[in-house]
Amino acid sequence: MHANATAGTLRIEQLVKEYRPGQPVLKGIDLAVSGTGLTSIIGPSGTGKSTLIRCINRLVDPTAGRILLELQGQRVDMAQLRGSALRAARRHIGMVFQEYNLVERLTVLENLLTGRLGYLSAWRAWRRRFEAEDVAYALELLQTVGLADFATRRVDALSGGQRQRVGIARALMQRPAVLLADEPTSSLDPKTSVEIMEMLREQGRARGIPVLVNIHDVELARRYSDRIVGMTGGRVVYDGPPPGLQDAHLRQIYGGEAWLA
Repeated sequence: MHANATAGTLRIEQLVKEYRPGQPVLKGIDLAVSGTGLTSIIGPSGTGKSTLIRCINRLVDPTAGRILLELQGQRVDMAQLRGSALRAARRHIGMVFQEYNLVERLTVLENLLTGRLGYLSAWRAWRRRFEAEDVAYALELLQTVGLADFATRRVDALSGGQRQRVGIARALMQRPAVLLADEPTSSLDPKTSVEIMEMLREQGRARGIPVLVNIHDVELARRYSDRIVGMTGGRVVYDGPPPGLQDAHLRQIYGGEAWLA
């Protein structure tokens, strides 16, 4: 167990994102995520799922609204942070990407250690002079994700599933207060997708942190989520437990009947 003292609550209030003026992709999203558990965000392509995830850690700048995250006993508004304050807050948000976002020419261990760059001085980061305890923690995480024998293997020699395990371990290197995953299974086969969702759920529970996953596969979401948020047209239209997600909700989220057959 790796209980995380910084784990807290994420609260999104009236979040709006416009890439073009007057054409919002997110239309006043309200969402509260407390404690632990895996929350899956489902919905059709183009409805703002990835934009929502990316607004939380400010890979995308929101147009309006608040993103309140409790970090080390203090509540910060991610939407308002700039410069060094934003970089400091981002340290506490783990991110797992659809296309892995790893440094291909580095080893698995070196990729994990990049998750600690935000805590190093510029000089130590440039020299890649990592603390012994960080190296030990990275090796422990590789054991956790089933890659203990791959520490010195270059990332470009790994399979897609192995790369995503490296991505999860790298996100956990940050000892995050919240873990975000943007379509982490979309490039993977069904068996590997199940393994990755299991791992995300287990690690969130083990570390006492909430996990938010943007996912296209409704059945995977039903199977592994504690909560499902259904979006369509930039709005939340369902927010509740998986058993409560009925065909009527899915028709509202995705439209039409044919895909339910």
